[in-house]
Amino acid sequence: MVLEVAEIKVTPGQEEAFKEAYRTAREFVEVSPGLRSMRMTQGVETPTRFVLLIEWDSVEAHEQGFRETERFPKWRAAIGPYFAQPPLVEHFEDVKA
Repeated sequence: MVLEVAEIKVTPGQEEAFKEAYRTAREFVEVSPGLRSMRMTQGVETPTRFVLLIEWDSVEAHEQGFRETERFPKWRAAIGPYFAQPPLVEHFEDVKA
């Protein structure tokens, strides 16, 4: 399992519109094979800062099962207009105890 972490900075004043766009567009991601869970968080101290957390079976599940499909451009078209800058997206793995 890998965790995709996307830090998204939204244009000030567009927070509510971004959240509504996310609620509508998340269906483009949810149907992806290899997706385990998905949630969006919003900063308390910095409400224009959002963090998207998605658990995937693998990096390939994210890249091939979503990013390389026709659903990705639809996702970005829905939420992208609210970005203050391009998101920072990285993948993480659990540290074994």
